[in-house]
Amino acid sequence: MNESFEKLDEVVITADIPKNESINEMASLSTRTFSLEEVTRYSGGRNDVSRLVSNYAGVSTADDSRNDIVIRGNSPTGVQWRLEGVPIPNPNHFSTLGTTGGPVSALNTNLLKNSDFMTSAFSSEYGNAMSGVFDLGFRKGNTDRFEGTFQLAAFSGIEAMLEGPINKENNSSFVVSFRNSFVQFADVVGIDIGTNAIPNYRDLSFKVDFGRSKFGNFSMFGILADSDIEFLAAETDIDDIFAASDEDSRAQSQMGIVGLKHNYLIDDKSYVRTIFSTSLSANEFTANRYLTEVGTETIPWVNVDDQTTTMTLSSFINTKYDQRLTTRSGFTIQRSQLSSLAEDRDGRPDLDMDGLPDMGIFRDVDDAMYIAQMFTQGKYRLGDNQTLNVGLHGLWQSVNQRFSLEPRLSYEYKLDKKQSLSLSYGMHSQVQPLPVFFYLNPDSNGDMKPLNEDLGFTKAHH
Repeated sequence: MNESFEKLDEVVITADIPKNESINEMASLSTRTFSLEEVTRYSGGRNDVSRLVSNYAGVSTADDSRNDIVIRGNSPTGVQWRLEGVPIPNPNHFSTLGTTGGPVSALNTNLLKNSDFMTSAFSSEYGNAMSGVFDLGFRKGNTDRFEGTFQLAAFSGIEAMLEGPINKENNSSFVVSFRNSFVQFADVVGIDIGTNAIPNYRDLSFKVDFGRSKFGNFSMFGILADSDIEFLAAETDIDDIFAASDEDSRAQSQMGIVGLKHNYLIDDKSYVRTIFSTSLSANEFTANRYLTEVGTETIPWVNVDDQTTTMTLSSFINTKYDQRLTTRSGFTIQRSQLSSLAEDRDGRPDLDMDGLPDMGIFRDVDDAMYIAQMFTQGKYRLGDNQTLNVGLHGLWQSVNQRFSLEPRLSYEYKLDKKQSLSLSYGMHSQVQPLPVFFYLNPDSNGDMKPLNEDLGFTKAHH
């Protein structure tokens, strides 16, 4: 063969991802895909995915101080956060027990890949959620060369990120990022930040992809976050709405998740994905009250110590039989341990006659719950312009052995290249938050007794 004398211009092929189509092919209606660029460019979004989705129809936030989201009037606790396919605890700094939001996000958007946000009638793969699902994933690190990033933002703070290849032959890579609050740094160097209480927070996010092997593809991911703030009476302004003039208080929270993910290609039609993770969500609050004027002796007035640890195993098998039929079936098993102690002196009697209210316990819990979820679903293309999704989701919890079987169904008819008609239905159930389940109340003898162990699921038809 001889070379031609003609020289052609280069051809550039690009692909646009429609925002109304999900990354998860089994999810159809009420699902939006968002990217890193959208999160960082959203005005007033503070690099926070929760504040970005508040711009979507039917979604709103409570106020500027927190990023809890309300979807179509449902409680913020009806939102489920997922990372790399498993449920995770509240991914926010200064989080509190039983909530799904906070003032500052601990999710580093620079590590996020394109992800899904769902607001109703989720496919049967998603359960134990009432109002919405964040289905997030971390991207791989650069597989060709090492790169570093340094940036500064008011809310996400000072960030340093490093990524690069581990072994180019098997396409393995890593990406790791550390962030620290900017206001803490500003206070250290003497910059006036307009407040006496300094919010300190830091987080570490990472993903290590071990590349291809005969045993499949393994990857490890995680988030470790810590935050604290102190309100000191001696530094309280007269119009301070967060601190008391006769009290020193301190709030601290930790959040962590570490997971191992495995993808295995069975043949050219089927693959298995398995994820094991362990997570921690903890928060502490202490308040010491001055007996007389500020600067003299204090006594403990409030003490709260909450900690939830969870282990999760999730797996599914996906099979594409032909151009018409795709099925996916799997399970998720969780064990959550709640350890919670809360005590104070407010409204307590003085039984020891020392002139002060006695310290009394109003929450003392050390208990565990198992949650098991199973699902199966199928996507069938009736033709070039019609698609049917059918599935079942099962939810079981161990405290009172409740079980719920939930049907899911969706149908899509494409009228033309730009228009389609879609209809979805799903029955959805959610386990009550652990603090509600294990709530204790004193009986007539003063003994703490559980009141809510018989609670069933919250249910809704979407």
